Amino acid sequence: MKKVYFPNLNGIRFIAAFLVIIHHIEQFKNIYGLPGCWNNKTIQIIGGLGVTLFFVLSGFLITYMLFVEKEHVGTIDVKGFYVRRILRIWPLYFFIVILAFFLLPNFNQLDIPRWSIYLSNEFTTKLILFIAFLPNAAILLYPPVPFASQLWSIGVEEQFYVVWPVLIKLFKNPLILLFSIVVIYWLIKILIHNILQNNQAGSFNFSVQFIKAFMELTRINCMAIGGIGAYLLFEKKYKLLNFLYSTFFQISIYISLFVLIGLGLNIPYLNDEIYSVLFMILIINLSSNESTVISLNNKIFDYLGKISYGLYMYHPLAIVISILSFMTMAAGTAYYAYSNFLIYFLSIATTIFLSAFSYEFFEKFFIKKKISFSKIISGENAR
Repeated sequence: MKKVYFPNLNGIRFIAAFLVIIHHIEQFKNIYGLPGCWNNKTIQIIGGLGVTLFFVLSGFLITYMLFVEKEHVGTIDVKGFYVRRILRIWPLYFFIVILAFFLLPNFNQLDIPRWSIYLSNEFTTKLILFIAFLPNAAILLYPPVPFASQLWSIGVEEQFYVVWPVLIKLFKNPLILLFSIVVIYWLIKILIHNILQNNQAGSFNFSVQFIKAFMELTRINCMAIGGIGAYLLFEKKYKLLNFLYSTFFQISIYISLFVLIGLGLNIPYLNDEIYSVLFMILIINLSSNESTVISLNNKIFDYLGKISYGLYMYHPLAIVISILSFMTMAAGTAYYAYSNFLIYFLSIATTIFLSAFSYEFFEKFFIKKKISFSKIISGENAR
């Protein structure tokens, strides 16, 4: 078995999860009527950008691993790929589904204002959509399912995993495939935008609106851009890579991300694509550039990245528990003035505790099973 190892990727996973956690801490503070900065433009976009970073990273790593398998083995074992994805994703995914639909609703203390009252509406339909890995459709059609709304992105990744190994196996020129996906996806978005401008009402308009929203969630273009980064690295396109590796270019990328995110900018028509390209360049440098200007390769980030799947899956529950605990303990006391610090501390600490416990005593069992099905070993314990 061939081993593939990229440094810094666990650190990137942690940063992506952390951006989502910050976004949701502010969202839940707003839901519970606590002071915060939910309306800040940066807070508004960092949750989505954290997920975009996850998608680009998944596209990069999965595509690279498939390239290596194809070269090393001579083909891609699609069935083995599916088994590995199932063992890594499904156990925790379905555990959260069971918690959200059947166990946590029994605790009235955990009711989320404006969300929990709608759980019983269309209960069976929503449950079927989640079981069928279509939570991204459920979140568009119905109010959020408490403690499971974050699963929409896992559904997107599973939909990506269904088609990706088959496409990489069949296409002789993967670069054309990857660019075609990005361009066609963008053209469809423009077409839908024009259709909506010219049709203001009716069921047809609703259908197009749904397709538009579904595509905004199902960002296979972001994963394809990550795949382009994998292609450049795998095929050793050194002329372009050396340009991307240059210190000046690296600093320019970090400054661009800092400014764009700091200003909370959404770029019309090309938002996902531009951020994904910037993330892809960042990932290439952190994973393969010996002269990277930033390193995330340390024991703390490495472990937090390993448990990042749990960080993402458990954080809504951890945040709600932390907010409710704070409101109970601090009401009418001087501690209320420190609500931001205390809620962030409790939320992050609780999320890390739940995720570490889950990783060590639940997920690791399936990860070991997953490795036994691998022809290519990733030193990153990739999702």
